[in-house]
Amino acid sequence: MRVATDIGGTFTDLVYVTEDGQVRTAKSHTTPGQFEQGVMDVIQAAGIEPREFTAFVHGTTLVINAITERKGAKTALITTQGFRDVLEIGRGNRPDFFNLEYEKPRPFVDRYLRREVPGRIDYKGQETAPLDLSGLPAILEDFRAEGVEAVAICLLNAYANPAHEEALLARVQQLWPEVAAVASHQITREWREYERTNTTVMSAYVQPLAHRYLDRLTGRLAEAGMACTPYIMQSNCGVDTVQNARQIPITMIESGPASGIWGAAALGRLIDQPEVIAIDIGGTTAKCGLITGGQVKLNSDYLVERSATSAGYPVMVPVVDLVEIGQGGGSIAWVDEFQRLHVGPQSAGADPGPVAYGLGGRDATTTDANLALGRINPDYFCGGALTADMAAVDRALDRLAGQLGIGQREVARGIVRLANNNMVNAIKLISVNRGHDPREFTLVAFGGGGGMHACELARELGIREIVIPNHAGVFSAWGMLLSDLRRDYLQTRIVELSGPEAASALSVAFTGLEERALAEYTAEGIEPERVRFLRYGRLRYQNQEHSTEIDLPSGPITPVQMDQIIEHFHTHYEREYTYRLDAPVELVTLHLIAFAEVDKLQPERRSLGSPDASSAVKDQREVDFLEAGVHPATLYDGAQLQPGMAFPGPAVVEEAETTVVLPPDARCRLDEYGNYRITLASM
Repeated sequence: MRVATDIGGTFTDLVYVTEDGQVRTAKSHTTPGQFEQGVMDVIQAAGIEPREFTAFVHGTTLVINAITERKGAKTALITTQGFRDVLEIGRGNRPDFFNLEYEKPRPFVDRYLRREVPGRIDYKGQETAPLDLSGLPAILEDFRAEGVEAVAICLLNAYANPAHEEALLARVQQLWPEVAAVASHQITREWREYERTNTTVMSAYVQPLAHRYLDRLTGRLAEAGMACTPYIMQSNCGVDTVQNARQIPITMIESGPASGIWGAAALGRLIDQPEVIAIDIGGTTAKCGLITGGQVKLNSDYLVERSATSAGYPVMVPVVDLVEIGQGGGSIAWVDEFQRLHVGPQSAGADPGPVAYGLGGRDATTTDANLALGRINPDYFCGGALTADMAAVDRALDRLAGQLGIGQREVARGIVRLANNNMVNAIKLISVNRGHDPREFTLVAFGGGGGMHACELARELGIREIVIPNHAGVFSAWGMLLSDLRRDYLQTRIVELSGPEAASALSVAFTGLEERALAEYTAEGIEPERVRFLRYGRLRYQNQEHSTEIDLPSGPITPVQMDQIIEHFHTHYEREYTYRLDAPVELVTLHLIAFAEVDKLQPERRSLGSPDASSAVKDQREVDFLEAGVHPATLYDGAQLQPGMAFPGPAVVEEAETTVVLPPDARCRLDEYGNYRITLASM
């Protein structure tokens, strides 16, 4: 069987496909500090054995958690002479621009652990001063004495020529084989000295932790009899080998969210909806991404911890282009000193979780508010695994009501409305703010809370059609089973796109990247015929600061294709920035994606049956639909609903892993893949 597991902030999810193509799911609580135990727990909850696995894919929040919680290794940096303070200088991109007391984000390596070596390579990749490693033994002795666990290496212009970095890395590994060490050229070949240095440092910072975790996880699975090769979900919407993930763990920084967005793109292509806004509402966060033409957009200027008052930390690896906010089922409601209600970003997490869990939580969360409004069934809480502690929920909401001077129901409604508003704003950041009209997209909502909030989000954004996927509660894990092995190769190279020389230069450069990718895959036993390529280029108007990425043709590039590429850039640029220039266009960065096919899930398409859904009716109860008011809603058992069935709102569909709330003006039908296809009559 093929198996995927995804560790979230609250739950660890599992999806597996049996030999006869049946999809099964399971959930268990995440186990902070021992994440591998949560994986073993959810395997046990599913009633399956690792010795039965023929494919295993794993996604984890380990890397992002280690960074945000500052639980990585003590890290040192070796850089080019004169560039010790690149991390300190950073960029002048502070968002809180008029704050005279603004403080830059503190570097992950303190200055006393940043050292220099002589030697210089220029921006053309030519050596202008030889590398001098005579002082390296003393540097490493100092690092040992300071208890350093990881060493980051980033030399000036190594993106153009990594020869000095390769020599330095080899010498470090020779002198100190026990230390975790990584060089910038192993991660990225893009320019931008500060961003490249910070990325290397952050990868080194999490490398020992990732080594230990992946070793423990694969060890536990091997002990339990798993014989197949495990894969790790990457932030670029592909999977990679454990060996590669151990070496460059920063590529896992958004592995869970990436698989969800990728799954939404795959689902959109499957149901002929290539324009999709995807939102994943989990227990701790909500993540949203934009999919156009059936393709997920990536960027390599991802920022960790950026906020209204902090510039954050740049990470220069391909990451799915998404917006993530601290808004989920476990988001805590609180009142500030001005008697204003807020929801999140603080979360109750898995322990103690929402008040309704009965594990000692005292602060009301979004989940507790949904319970109080009848949107979640307290007697079928967490799929019947728990009975909601409604007395504790009432006490928590009463405390907030006392602080605000309003009734309990008004507090609960306010919590859900605020959560919805926060998520609408996040969706606007990836759509309206980038020149896209949300009304032209289909909303695909998943995660445990996706179906609960989707209709209200769609109404606010003017979106008419909503899709709640089959297995929505574990959709990120489902998306992992649709992913191929993928690696991104980026190389900064400035080429003015004019004349036949430019077409030839691009063809030669991409051929070189393709040969490199094939060599790496072949060395790992992957046959060349399993590998396919996609080409992209980051283009800009000559001498502009920032670029925009467009797709490029495969094979030798002709002068005629070059004209088409330039026009494609003008159109893409104008849509994003509302204007175009009569100026030369130049390529800044080559971007090659190398896919290697792996055994993937093939979604089962079933025949449509009768539209009569009465056989799935469970009961009826009063439900608060916020702006639509309180109505008696029909309750449906999601496990009994079959493709072809249709029913109107007001209704609530209850599944083991999620709940779908349909307001009075909504109508729902199940398509041939078991997805809920919802339309709003008033839109």
